[in-house]
Amino acid sequence: MSAPAPLALGAPPPIPQAARDRVTARLASGRLHRYREGGGASGAVAELEAAFAELIGTRYAVATNSCGSALYLALLGAGVQPGMPVLMSAFTLAPVIGAIVNAGARPVAVEITSDLVLDLDDLADKAAATGARHLLVSHMRGHVCDLERLADHCDRLGLALIEDCAHSLGATWAGRPTGAFGLAGAFSFQSWKHVNAGEGGILVTSDDDLAARAILHSGSYMLYRQNGTCPPDAVMARWRDRCANFSLRLSEIAAEIALPQIDELPARAADWNASHDRIAAGLASVHGVALAHRPEAEGYVQSSLQFRLPGLAAPQMAAFVAACRDGGLFLKWFGMAEAEGYTSAPRHWSDLPGAPGAPRTQAILDTLCDFRLPLGLAPAACDRIVAIIAAALGQATARRTA
Repeated sequence: MSAPAPLALGAPPPIPQAARDRVTARLASGRLHRYREGGGASGAVAELEAAFAELIGTRYAVATNSCGSALYLALLGAGVQPGMPVLMSAFTLAPVIGAIVNAGARPVAVEITSDLVLDLDDLADKAAATGARHLLVSHMRGHVCDLERLADHCDRLGLALIEDCAHSLGATWAGRPTGAFGLAGAFSFQSWKHVNAGEGGILVTSDDDLAARAILHSGSYMLYRQNGTCPPDAVMARWRDRCANFSLRLSEIAAEIALPQIDELPARAADWNASHDRIAAGLASVHGVALAHRPEAEGYVQSSLQFRLPGLAAPQMAAFVAACRDGGLFLKWFGMAEAEGYTSAPRHWSDLPGAPGAPRTQAILDTLCDFRLPLGLAPAACDRIVAIIAAALGQATARRTA
């Protein structure tokens, strides 16, 4: 008997025709660089920055070649110096730790709750123990903590808050966009994110000095007035001879691809959430499956789905994941002994500076799986996913009790 056909869950958001037309026109013009000498109209990167700042509700946006670069520039602009401790979510991915290490700082992991969001009690403990003055919180896989409470905690603890919004574009807390609660936020335009430009990122902030430093560090030379959002001349003059050029700015081609997708975000969010909610409703009735609680104030945009199997040990988890993959569902498991693909967990960071361990988070991730949700996923495919998980869990449970 042949194996079931695999579910096609790996398709990134499609590139709309308007983006293809813009790229064609840009190539025909030959004007592929992000700045113009001798004046002239600003390019697509500047247009994207202005549109994105308006979308998030910040004064400034600085487009970069990746979300990791945006996080790095946010840390520098927030005053992170070599050797400083920087608090970070223990549930995150390698570019977040990389941004901290790139700034010469020491990552300190803050534990998460079983709802996959930052543990605010552990945040207070780690802030007191380390004397840290910066927090880089990840809205990992689109799970958003109470950002109003988090912002209040950061004010009380003297922490500059930077939001990693790589997985949360379009998400809100109490109606306010993620990325707008802290000193700065960073978003991703990588192919499997909510806007697909292949590669790219963007930093948002309303802080004059942080924006100025990010613009100059990203590679503006003295053409910074061509950015889509730029602080006053006096602010730029304060920093223009003090910031190294790291050449981290987004390309014109990537900006042309990203721009038309901004208007598609509401429709994409509705599509993703319809699939997510149908599958989550099915999994809620499967004994042994635990889903994160979503507070009413959280306006999520879920292009992936996460669930835990807290009753299974590592051998049964491995058997469960293998059974799902054999059934046609490619699951990722955060409890693997070695990192796989884009998945990582605290046990995989032992060789990094400071070895930011987080045992409680690792215990949660040891039973955590997730999978992508492509746009246009049919209801029948959603139901098949639930059936595959239920059958595989039944096999794993039987193996545990055998």
